[in-house]
Amino acid sequence: MQTVIIVIHLMIVAVLIATVLLQKSEGGGLGMGGGAGFMSSRGTANLLSRTTAVLAAGFFLTSLFLSWLASYDRKPASIIGGQPASQSQPAGGATPVAPPTSGGVLDTLKKVDEQQNQQAPSGPQAPRSQ
Repeated sequence: MQTVIIVIHLMIVAVLIATVLLQKSEGGGLGMGGGAGFMSSRGTANLLSRTTAVLAAGFFLTSLFLSWLASYDRKPASIIGGQPASQSQPAGGATPVAPPTSGGVLDTLKKVDEQQNQQAPSGPQAPRSQ
C-alpha cells in the first residue's frame, strides 16, 4: 500500500514540476514570449494555474497520507525501558539501573545514589557537594 502511494506521490511531483516550469513568469525572464501557442495566453494561464492548484492539493494529500501511514503502527516507547538480559554490564563496574516499578525517575535515581553511598569506598574519595 505504501509503495503504491509513493509511486503516485512521485508522479504528482514530476507533473507538478513540469506545470510550474511551463507557466510564464511575471518578469518575462523565463517566458519565451511569442503569441503562437495552442491557446491564448490568458487561457493557458488559467489552465496551468488550475492544474497547479489541483496537483498541489494532491501533493499535500499524499504527503499527509504517507506520514499517517508511517506512524500508524508506532507504539509509545519509554526512554527508561528495561535493558535486555543479553547486554553486558556497563563499563566502570557500575550496576545497571532497573526500570522504576513505582514512583518516577527521580525516585529511581535517589535509590541508586543511596546504594552507591552504602558501599564502602576502596580508597580516598573527593568530597561530594550536597
